[in-house]
Amino acid sequence: MYQAPQSDLSGIRMQRNAHGRLVLTLADGTRHEAVVPVRAFPITAPEDGLSLVAADGKEALWVDHMSHLPAAARTLIEEDLAVREFIPTIERIVKVSGFSTPSTWDLETDRGPAQLVLKAEEDIRRLSGRTNLLITGQDGLQFRVPDSTALDRPSRKLLERFL
Repeated sequence: MYQAPQSDLSGIRMQRNAHGRLVLTLADGTRHEAVVPVRAFPITAPEDGLSLVAADGKEALWVDHMSHLPAAARTLIEEDLAVREFIPTIERIVKVSGFSTPSTWDLETDRGPAQLVLKAEEDIRRLSGRTNLLITGQDGLQFRVPDSTALDRPSRKLLERFL
């Protein structure tokens, strides 16, 4: 595993190959094809701790904080992460089919209207603090509620029935 001091990150280069995959070139000239960015804490601390994993599954580079990356590399990495880390944020719970599980929820999210099937109350997990929630639907898609107290009153009342 190569672990550069954070001051060396200015010498790295990131680009896409002909297949659209990320290619990392380290300051010493070492080249890693098909690099995959993986956040250490994608929900609770998305800017802290990023591993760039090479095609062989080994870490090519560890980044303490996204701001330490050169702007061009950061942009490419953020584009890649946006595709892989699709977690819509729930803005409003429109209706719930019933108050026992499984139940179907109609939602308004930051990505548009959505529907999820909640299999069990255990699929609603509290993250940091009491109000930051992650809800997993029957199909495995996850939805985020960063602050349940910021939801409108009808949405909070529906959500509280399951907490």
